[in-house]
Amino acid sequence: MSEEQINNPLHGITLEKILKSLVEYWGWEELGMRIRIRCFDNNPSIKSSLKFLRNTPWARKKVEDFYLYTERKRNPG
Repeated sequence: MSEEQINNPLHGITLEKILKSLVEYWGWEELGMRIRIRCFDNNPSIKSSLKFLRNTPWARKKVEDFYLYTERKRNPG
């Protein structure tokens, strides 16, 4: 395993799991306010959001970073 993957906190976590976790914790409305991505505001669904995020690297990065923030908030220390 490469050194980069060992230090990657997202290693082994799928984008679908990340998105479902964020929706469960924040809900679509709050998620749409915190991450300004249209797919979270207009008829959001896991399927359509995954399609958009898989094809849009800057949006995926925002979601991944927000997931890491959320995990630190859930599990401080």
